[in-house]
Amino acid sequence: MQQMTRLAGGLINRSQSLNFTFDGRRYQGHPGDTLASALLANGVRLVGRSFKYHRPRGVLSAGSEEPNALVELRTGARQEPNTRATVVELFEGLEARSQNRWPSLGFDALAINDLLSPFFTAGFYYK
Repeated sequence: MQQMTRLAGGLINRSQSLNFTFDGRRYQGHPGDTLASALLANGVRLVGRSFKYHRPRGVLSAGSEEPNALVELRTGARQEPNTRATVVELFEGLEARSQNRWPSLGFDALAINDLLSPFFTAGFYYK
């Protein structure tokens, strides 16, 4: 697979390819990639939605301080939510899903909350 956004050099081994899935779609990356860098190289910009208003979110930073690219990792029956895509090293067969969306990332029915935001109070309720 040709990835137009790849730059030469770095710590990524481009002589090998790794297959992974994100939201059920198959992509390819390379050893040394993080999940975030592989998604960006494959042209995936939307990786999640905000918690309250379901606004679109993409990768903002390159390290463990990433606030937006939170994904759920899946291995068989095991699920690990709220994992930062910028710190997950890519491996063969990785399965990741976006979070805070229904029914899909591209069309999130709960994004209506953004239109209704003037009627919501500031902050969150913890009752």
